[in-house]
Amino acid sequence: MRAAVAEFLDRPWVGNAILAVILFNAMILGLETSPAVMSAAGGVITALDQVCLAIFVIELVAKLFARGPAFFRSGWNLFDAAIVAISLSPAGEGLSVLRALRILRLLRVVSVVPSLRRVVEAFILALPGMASVFLLTGIIFYIGAVMATKLYGASFPEWFGTLGASLYSLFQVMTLESWSMGIVRPVMEVHPMAWLFFVPFILITAFAVMNLVVGLIVSTMQDAHAEETAAATDEYRDDVVARLDRIEQALRERG
Repeated sequence: MRAAVAEFLDRPWVGNAILAVILFNAMILGLETSPAVMSAAGGVITALDQVCLAIFVIELVAKLFARGPAFFRSGWNLFDAAIVAISLSPAGEGLSVLRALRILRLLRVVSVVPSLRRVVEAFILALPGMASVFLLTGIIFYIGAVMATKLYGASFPEWFGTLGASLYSLFQVMTLESWSMGIVRPVMEVHPMAWLFFVPFILITAFAVMNLVVGLIVSTMQDAHAEETAAATDEYRDDVVARLDRIEQALRERG
């Protein structure tokens, strides 16, 4: 019985159907944000949402039955279970945030679509290297915030009056959002040589450090893709070898 259920769940059309339900449910949750739509068809939308949730619960229970203890050894299965558990949580008064979290069901697309799984897995594999880059970024930000507070805090207390304000202002500068006309040029009107601080800071953070993060993710994705290609090649080779062995054995039996 378990084998039959597992075989059924592994069929491509079943995965495609679950993906369609996830996308349909995301559309339903989006419609719930419209007061006009809810006043016109709120009952139908709520019923369809419950149907989608029921399908997710049935799928989860079927996977648990088919996989047995192996179900808990898959991170993606645990991810799906957490999403469904959040959806089943009560959403009464004081717990309305849990109702808003139902949109997290859309994240199940990641576990259903293999290409998205590869992207997430590559991102997770890149985290150790990214941690070192983020630590370096934090050190640079801290040094820059201390310097900016001491240099420009008295003249511009709203931007650099405290260490926290300086960190936030430097983060805005790093994102290049209104950094020139919004912050740097006003500071340069009082401190003409301020560009000697801000330009190197931008070059180091916005270009050098952030490109390191991108490079780590791209490199990890390439490695993961290479491993997947090698595994697929080995599987194809083993299948060809097995077929040739069966053909050779059949020829020997006939001979």
